[in-house]
Amino acid sequence: MDETVQSTPGDEGSRRRGRPPKADATGRTNDPARTTADILEVAMREFADKGLAGARIDVIAEAMRTSKRMIYYYFGSKEGLYIAVLEEAYRRMRSIEADLHLEDLPPEDALRKLVGFTLDYQRAHPEFIRLVMTENIHRGEYLRRSSEIQQLNVPAIQGLRSVYERGVAAGVFRAGLDAVDLHMSISALSVFNIANRHTFSLIFQRDFDSPESIVARRDSVIEMIVRFVRR
Repeated sequence: MDETVQSTPGDEGSRRRGRPPKADATGRTNDPARTTADILEVAMREFADKGLAGARIDVIAEAMRTSKRMIYYYFGSKEGLYIAVLEEAYRRMRSIEADLHLEDLPPEDALRKLVGFTLDYQRAHPEFIRLVMTENIHRGEYLRRSSEIQQLNVPAIQGLRSVYERGVAAGVFRAGLDAVDLHMSISALSVFNIANRHTFSLIFQRDFDSPESIVARRDSVIEMIVRFVRR
């Protein structure tokens, strides 16, 4: 990459330890957790808008009113910051997903709620989709370096599998489906709505961002998934 750092070697997804740099004008070094959270927030927008190659650490530092050295202290390198952004993006989605309390609902209602949440979250957070698209361009190279990403996504599959297996046991869902495959189908239908809406709008001369279109498409996707799974 075109931006390098003078730092000690180590896991790019981990924070450096040692003597911190002097506090910047904002005094952020007095609260490391807040500092890293603020950096991640700005960096997420930068990487989502410009990708890994186009994002600039100096732009992030300027927006933070801090120094590149401060960012490198916490994240080690541009790639380390990018990996941390990916981890944070997945962490945010999965933490909200874990609070849906799907186990309290009948299987079909739980599946509808999960699909609806996924659709709503992707629409509300297009930066997540752009980050995932960027990482797919890199063939998952940086996700592979993360020690957290796979663990962050385990509960999502476990939760969906639990809903599905309860449905099968209750005679509501048909047997023989794979939870990862079902998760991929839900994700595909949710992501496409956002990732391709501009080209679809132009080609088919339809406003897919209108409230009516959003509701209709949401209902359609939920119904498609439920009918696919239903016995």
